[in-house]
Amino acid sequence: MHINAIPTPAAVVDASALSRNLQSMAARLPGSSLRPHVKAHKCTTLAAQQVAHGHRSFTCATPREVIGMITAGVGDDLLLANSVLDVDRLTEVATAAQSAGVIARVAVDSVETIEAAHRAGVGDVIIDVDVGMPRCGARPDHAGQLADVARQRGLSVSGVMGYEGHLQMVSDRSEAKERVAEAMSLLRAAHDDVGGDIVSTGGTGTHDLHTIGLDHPTGVTDVQAGSYVMVDTQYATLNQGFEQALTIVGTVIAHHGSRYVIDVGLKALGMDHGDPSIDDCKIWFCSDEHTTFTSSERTFHIGERVHVRPAHVDPTIARHEELWIVDNGEVIDRWPIDLRHW
Repeated sequence: MHINAIPTPAAVVDASALSRNLQSMAARLPGSSLRPHVKAHKCTTLAAQQVAHGHRSFTCATPREVIGMITAGVGDDLLLANSVLDVDRLTEVATAAQSAGVIARVAVDSVETIEAAHRAGVGDVIIDVDVGMPRCGARPDHAGQLADVARQRGLSVSGVMGYEGHLQMVSDRSEAKERVAEAMSLLRAAHDDVGGDIVSTGGTGTHDLHTIGLDHPTGVTDVQAGSYVMVDTQYATLNQGFEQALTIVGTVIAHHGSRYVIDVGLKALGMDHGDPSIDDCKIWFCSDEHTTFTSSERTFHIGERVHVRPAHVDPTIARHEELWIVDNGEVIDRWPIDLRHW
């Protein structure tokens, strides 16, 4: 099937670009030094590709992602890097992991999340530490106390994690390196109090600024990068050597003067990082089912396919049911986005 026969809007992945991204990151962070975040693609088939490149430990954002990975038999060390209070869902995670003989660790940052993990039968937790991003995570000086509470409940505490999300898009790499080191100093101080073998952190934007190994004062054990596999227009501005493998393909459905309209809109795109982009075009606005744009460089005709580059990969992927894998304009495979929802 040629790409022009795909029903639109469609999430299309350039197979060659994806392969190069996987190879590049595996060379930079080989094996267990990378704990890929599956929320970036929500696809067990793609996760299996990451396993083939040497990564067997994964980060997940939702119970659904953990259970889906276990069901698919992908990975043997899964970290649910999110605060979850739903005992029923955590019980499903714990039961699935125990049945499959897979490690499923759960991040906790409060007495309440520890209690939920305990009631659910979770065996292993990691203390989530606030390293500067105002979201989840315990204060660094409180992490040790939480570890004590968890151990008193009979839970094994594997270590700490902390996401420096506020630093992912710092374009000045010298500044970013300095601020990442400061954040990791907080995480390592918490680890001194918590103990355990794991210090997990990071993302695509800072993956190259971390030192692997706890012998270094700000070193970590693994980096939770995810977006590198697809790359959106925001991460592309960092020029890290990864390619934009994902586009949302749409069809030109209207043409009025210099204005074009395609059938890709808010329901097909993650918009929290701004408008998408189309090469050599200016985006006017996006509405529910449409994007309106103009171009002084190109001429389009009704029925023509257009590649739209999303500004944020993760929520864009979550709006689609499958990935169309394309090589030189031909569809070579279709992968279900089977880790969607919660």
